[in-house]
Amino acid sequence: MSAEAAPFAVLTDIAQRSRAMASGLPEQEQAVELWNGIGFILSGQRYVAPMGDVTEILHVPRFTHIPGVRPFMMGAANVRGRLLPLIDLASFFDIPRSSRSPRERRVLVIEQGDIFSGLVVDSVLGMQYFAKDSFRASPKGVPDNVRPFVDGGYERNEEIWNVFSAADLVDDERFLDVAQW
Repeated sequence: MSAEAAPFAVLTDIAQRSRAMASGLPEQEQAVELWNGIGFILSGQRYVAPMGDVTEILHVPRFTHIPGVRPFMMGAANVRGRLLPLIDLASFFDIPRSSRSPRERRVLVIEQGDIFSGLVVDSVLGMQYFAKDSFRASPKGVPDNVRPFVDGGYERNEEIWNVFSAADLVDDERFLDVAQW
């Protein structure tokens, strides 16, 4: 063997041994498609609003009561120079409020066309992700008053998260008609 061939032979031998000892590439797993939204609690049940429906999450701001409106209309707050009507969602649906502390209550700010409103919920659970294949078209246990505003649900860890539609809510005449007379 020539002096020039010896280094090449060594490299060839290393390459052959490396291939023989190499394990295969890991099997490519199927990526799971996810759906995400903002999770919240209302009357002890878990709901999730699609990301596009909620523009902001706030602590309940100081607000002014408005005379002559329905009980679900808590009042109006000035949020960065905009008048934000606050709607108590549990009162609107005539369902009992959960036993959580008033300090835990949050406002989901929605903006649908010309409608700018704050929906007061018992608490917010942050961004939630669900496998798209865990969707259930008609989840069980949704209160009758809330059912028209639920577009299915996602199951995770044996719990159902009802998909709350703010778009359906702002299309409802009762939501838009807050005058008491």
